[in-house]
Amino acid sequence: MENATTVEGLTFSEGEPSAFLRPYVTHLSAYTERRSEPLSRREPPFAGAVMIFGFSAPLGLSGPDGLRRLRSFVGGLHDVYVDTTTTGVAEGVQVNLTPIGARRLLGVPLRELANRVVSLEEVLGRWATTTVERLAEAPGRAARLALLDEALSRRIGEAPEPDRRIGRAWDRLLAARGAVSVSSMADELGWSHRHLVSRFHDQIGLAPKAVARVLRFEHAVDRLRAGGSLAGTAVTCGYYDQAHMNRDFRAMAGATPRELVSP
Repeated sequence: MENATTVEGLTFSEGEPSAFLRPYVTHLSAYTERRSEPLSRREPPFAGAVMIFGFSAPLGLSGPDGLRRLRSFVGGLHDVYVDTTTTGVAEGVQVNLTPIGARRLLGVPLRELANRVVSLEEVLGRWATTTVERLAEAPGRAARLALLDEALSRRIGEAPEPDRRIGRAWDRLLAARGAVSVSSMADELGWSHRHLVSRFHDQIGLAPKAVARVLRFEHAVDRLRAGGSLAGTAVTCGYYDQAHMNRDFRAMAGATPRELVSP
């Protein structure tokens, strides 16, 4: 019997990425969601890319490209929220990727996916179609997770390695939760500011300053959910003041900090 968690109509099983995938994949889950009425969610940004391999009802997605309904899709690094609507039975597998993992897996400049959600087939062609078909035929969530781990490992393993200098810059930004100046990163790499920004657009999707803003937002959300005060969180996370943090939350999550972290 599979280990699964059910929360308000959503049943899912999480998988631990294999050792090879761990630098590239941060989350794997197979899910089934049943809704008799449409359910809308507002998804705030996070420091990565998301892929959905879906094989039932499509998901409604509202973003800069307008309203779309997609079963299988990929969303690049965002610094704005996306509204989703689930209707009927949604079933599939979700993969969250680091930007470095997304660049290597997808093989396209990530600027093309920044703040965008597109169909998986549009980016990955026949590989996406075949993988979705195999996942749909697999006998249960555990089998789907194992199958996708293998498929992702094979595709990433056959792809060119990413730029290690951008990997080091990304790791530094991540460790500092965004509290790193762009000029210091450029100096360490021996690049001009313009070249660093260009490489980030290609390998990460957003400019370093925008990436730092997303990481700061994530840090603030984590601290608030752990019980941190609004004023203390603003100072610790590097906002000018609480009003600055409120503006960032409204722009990136469509909600105030208190609204976002309230149960």
